[in-house]
Formats: sequence, C-alpha cells, structure tokens
Amino acid sequence: MRTMPSYLAGFGLLGTIFAAPLAGQERADTFQLEELVVTATRLPTPRAAAAAFVTVITGEELRALGIQYVVEALRRVTGAALVQTGAVGATTSLFLRGGESDYVQVLIDGVPANAPGGAFDFAHLTTDNIERIEVVRGPASVLYGSDAVTGVVQLFTRRGRGRPQGTLEVRRGLADRVGAGVDPRSAGTTSLAWRAELSGGAEHMGYSAALAHYANDGAYAFNNEYRNTTLSTRVHARPDERGGADLALRYVESEFHFPTDGSGQVVDRNQFQLQNALSLSLDAGRFLSDRLEARLLLAAREVEDSYDNQPDDAADARGSFHGTGDLARRSADARLNFHWTPGTVLTAGAELERQRGRSSSESRAPWGESSVSADIERLNRGFYAQLLSGWRGAFLNLGARLEANEVFGSLATYRAGAAFRRAGGTRLHAAAATGFKEPTFFESFGSGYGDRGNPGLRPERSRSWEVGVEQPLLRGRVSLAAVYFQQRFRDLIQYTFQPPRPDDPNYFNVASAAASGIELEAHVTGPHGFSGALGYAFLDTETQDPGFDTGSNAYYARGRRLLRRPAHTLTLGLGYHSPAHGRLNLTAQYVGDRDDLEFRPDFTVERVELPAYLRLDVAGDYRILRARGRAPELTATLQLENLLDESYQEARGFPARGRTLYLGARLGTTL
Repeated sequence: MRTMPSYLAGFGLLGTIFAAPLAGQERADTFQLEELVVTATRLPTPRAAAAAFVTVITGEELRALGIQYVVEALRRVTGAALVQTGAVGATTSLFLRGGESDYVQVLIDGVPANAPGGAFDFAHLTTDNIERIEVVRGPASVLYGSDAVTGVVQLFTRRGRGRPQGTLEVRRGLADRVGAGVDPRSAGTTSLAWRAELSGGAEHMGYSAALAHYANDGAYAFNNEYRNTTLSTRVHARPDERGGADLALRYVESEFHFPTDGSGQVVDRNQFQLQNALSLSLDAGRFLSDRLEARLLLAAREVEDSYDNQPDDAADARGSFHGTGDLARRSADARLNFHWTPGTVLTAGAELERQRGRSSSESRAPWGESSVSADIERLNRGFYAQLLSGWRGAFLNLGARLEANEVFGSLATYRAGAAFRRAGGTRLHAAAATGFKEPTFFESFGSGYGDRGNPGLRPERSRSWEVGVEQPLLRGRVSLAAVYFQQRFRDLIQYTFQPPRPDDPNYFNVASAAASGIELEAHVTGPHGFSGALGYAFLDTETQDPGFDTGSNAYYARGRRLLRRPAHTLTLGLGYHSPAHGRLNLTAQYVGDRDDLEFRPDFTVERVELPAYLRLDVAGDYRILRARGRAPELTATLQLENLLDESYQEARGFPARGRTLYLGARLGTTL
C-alpha cells in the first residue's frame, strides 16, 4: 500500500453553522426552528425553510453518548437500518427509507466518499474531530448527482475558535467472544483506544486537529484483529467579511483480519484486508457584490484496498488469493449564489468529476491459476440550478439538474418542495423529487472469472414524495414530528448467471421495487437536566418486477419485501445532565424482523427471517477535577453496549457483538 499522497485538492465547508447548545441530553434530531442546516440546500438555511426532513447530530451528543464510530450514531436516526457483518471492522451498510445500501451519498466536508456507483463501508469511519453530522432523507441528486437516491449523510469537521484547547482521551474495552469455535471459558476480547485533539482560533483564522488509534482483539476465536488510525485536520481563514476559505484533510488507515467465509463460517486463520482512505477539500467563497456570491469546491477522494488469503498450512488445498484496488474521485464544483432579496437566493452551478478505478488480482487453486487486471476512467458533468424563497413563513425549494456522463449519456432530475411555519410554531412541509445512481465500474466494464460488464447500462432511478408536520409544545420543551413518504425504484441493475444470449453481458436494468413508510419523533426537555427522545419508523417494501429472479429465494422476489430492511424500528433515549458533575444516558433500540439470504456451504441459497431484537446501551461521564485557569479538567467515562447481552444478527450467519464495557478517562485543558 502506498503512503498518503502528497497532492492537495479541494476541500470544503460552507460558512458558519454552529447550533445553539441544547439543555439536557443533546439529542439526535433538533427541532429548534432557527437552527441552520447546510446539506439540504448547500447553503446555510434555517431548518424551518428546508422542505426536506433533516436530522442533526451534534459533536456534544457524540461525546455524551461515548460514540466512537459514525455507524453507532446513525443507529439512532429514525428509519435508518444498519447492517454490520459481525465484528468491529466488518463491512457495514446503511439502508435509508427502503433504498439499497448504495443509495445514500456520504460526504466528508463536501467530499463524496462513496465508491463510483454508490457503495460506502461505514466500518472505518470514526467520530474523531467531528462537530456535527447532518442526515437528509429523500432524493438529493439535484445538488449532489449520483448516489443521493434516498438521502445524504454529511460529516462536518470541527471548526476551531477561541483560546487553544487540548484533549486527551483513553478508553479500555472488554467483551465476550462470539461465533463458532469459541470456548465459553476463554478470555474475553479486549480493545484499547486513544485520541488526542487540539483546536483554537482567532478573529480571522482557526484550526482543529485530531489523531486517534483504535485496536481490538476481535470477537471470534482467532484471526479477528482490527486496527484503525485516523488523522483529521481543518484550517479556515476569513480575512474579511466578504469571504474566506476552508481546507480540510481526513486520512484513515485500517487493518482487518477475519476468519469467516461468505456464509459466516469460521474457517480461515490468515485472511485479512488493508485500506487507506484519504479525503481532501478546499472550499472557498467570496461576495463579488452585496448580492452575488461565488463559491468553488475542489474535492479529492482516494481509497486503496488490498486483500490477501494464503493457505493456512501445508494441508490447506483451497489455494491462495491476492488482490489490490485503487478508487479515486476528483471533482471541481463552481456555483454562483444570487441573493435576490433577503429571503430569496438563486443558485446556478456546474460540476466536473473524473473517476478512476484500478484493480488487479491473482488466484491459485486446485483447478488452475488466473489473474485479472483493470484500469477504467469515466467523466461526469453536472449542471444544476436551485431557487430558495421565503416570505411570511412560507418557503419554496425548487431545483433541477442535467447530468452528462460519457458512458450512459444525459439524465435530468428535479426537486420541488415547500414548507410553511404557522402561528404557534407548527411547521408543514412537502417535497417531490427524483434521484439516480450510476452503474459501478464492474457492472459497466467488469471482466474476468466468467463475468462481463454491460457498457450500455442505464442509471438506477427513483421517484419519491413526502409530507410532514412538526409541532412544538410547552414553549418548545416538547416537539413532535411525523412524516409519510413513498418511493419507487426502477431500472435496478441485476446480475444473471445465464444471459439471454451466449455473448450477452451479465448485468441488465430489469428489476423495480417500491417503498413507503411513516416516521414519528418526539423530543422532551424536562426540568432539572432530564430529557427524552422517541423515534418510530414503519417501512413497507415490495419487489414489483423481479427481473431475472423467479424463485422465492431470489434477491428480488415478486411481492416479497426487500432484504435487510425491517418493517418496524423504535428508539428511546433518556438522559440526565448535571453541569456540575456529568451526564448519564440510556438508549433502547428495537429492530423488527427482516428478511435475508442464507448462503450455505453446498452453494444453495435460502431466504430466511432474522428475528427482532432489543438492544440497550448506557453511557455516562463524571467530572473528577474541574478546570480552573490553566489547570486541566479530568473526567471519567463509562459505556455499556448491549447491556442485556442480546443475541442477534444483522446479517445472516454473522452474530453481532455481545455485551461490551468501555472504561476511560478524558483530560482537557485550555493552553
């Protein structure tokens, strides 16, 4: 694997986006109507003016709940279904509003982090140096192009300000091992994590930096170690009131050993994978006049992977396999924001993106040797426009985009939405939009091992609409929200072992599906530091056209629900915050039953039902020493995941982690 590249390219973040601190527990979705959100419109916009349903997770909440990985934060988002194939470091996917796992665009300070074609693995994404996470539900291809079919998740790095502050945190974890081959009398698995952060800033400049390392013995009996090192930095400059720039970098190096095969069987003692992921961006903007603002976002993302599996010993006749891959995305996005009136902004933008994928693999097996390599590039161009307008509590969101791809040609998308804030704080909102996901490199150009890509594939497309209402009560101490949505997915790309003709490719646009559901939320800020949050989602999915799949055990089975998407999810959070002493939070998560496929050693496949489960998590901290002047503050931390040691699976054949205890200490000081 190569070390971090020396180039710099665009990185960015829009303006000032600081939310007011919440009393009590910092909750996963805020309904403070004047809070600013960015991802829904690519402009700092009052949340009341955004037609989309936006969830905000603050950095303070992440620290209060002891959350180290973004996936654990997303579990608390109403309607989000997370699937991790077992141990820490294993492949982790997000399903939002019934869409596929590659239908959510992931942005790190504006940098698209998905692989070309939508796939993103949340396993290695930590919360280090994160100031906030925004989750936008519904199609957002108008602003972000491919992959934003059912939503967008954006991470914003901390923006340093004020006197220099430093933090050092250490955590030790202990858990029971799981899976086949584990001796109940064996010692549990252990983990060690540390994180160092530094931030500060003056009137015209600020900075933040974090370095963190995580090491875990793994959940299985052998060959399950995991290592993660994350470096995150950000510098922002604002020389005057007319403009400024942000430069940010995030680099993650991970190593994951795993003994399981595709069915979850514990069979291998030495297979492992390495990954280096780099995100860079520069986001600059300046007002050319009192009304006209120009912005430029340069973004770069590169992910290098390698996989290796050699024979376990001299008697191992399964052979060996080694593969490497390098996926890179480079983009430039230029746009003009014309502030027509104080409540109306017209945006016109253009985006140019170059994608490249290189891979090579070698295998040696009893039936022969083979090697495959590929080097593929494609160019995307996008042109978009957006109108945001508000007057007397009524807000209009309109947008359109023309995508010009050198492989699949041209495609147009749109979004139209409105929001109304009435007397008493009632907010009504509605939106309709389309989205798309481009084919992956392998689906379009793949070759080797008997498979052939299809350069004539069209993008997968969606059409959706939603309506919702939000109502604050008791002077904002209670807030309620409800949303109903419908989505239709078509031109879904499907693989077939038996193409219609001998010379045909293996991938075709043939399947279609539908999803609809209800999302309900309630938040309470009680007296004396107590707070609560409740989120419930009902999801109904159905395969409408199975394409090549004809059996009941197929991935797309006519009339059956889509895989790994539960019909019912419920999250309850209770919190207590004492400014003088610390915080305590309890989170209960109920996930209903869902369908999955079981891949058996005899190469047969059967559709099965994964049982529902209830998981309880507890997190808290206690201030031991209070900061005085330059004297440091010392805080003890505690976290218990899966308190009741619930046995469950998010993917068939891969047991989830059992009860896990983390104890730690955090030292913070003003320099």
